[in-house]
Amino acid sequence: MEPTTLAIDWITFGTLFGSDLKTFIFTITIPVLCGIFIVVVGIKTRSPGPTLMATIFAGIVLGLSLSIDTIGETTSDTINQYNDGGGGDFVQGDQ
Repeated sequence: MEPTTLAIDWITFGTLFGSDLKTFIFTITIPVLCGIFIVVVGIKTRSPGPTLMATIFAGIVLGLSLSIDTIGETTSDTINQYNDGGGGDFVQGDQ
């Protein structure tokens, strides 16, 4: 019996349209929106504090979006390890 996928995440949905769409979103659109976010916060507040915090937040979002493949691989490895019963015969306890 073949497994049936009832729902997919939006990244897989975008990949079904082609890897060009996924690449466009993660390497062009998100960095541009982060830059716009920093500029808008800087113009609206005219203060270095909120602009600095916006820059830090945009840097975090940008870093996570550019490393989405690494995060996906790590998550898949972790899920596979737990599905296999923890990855080995030896289970470390509290001793």
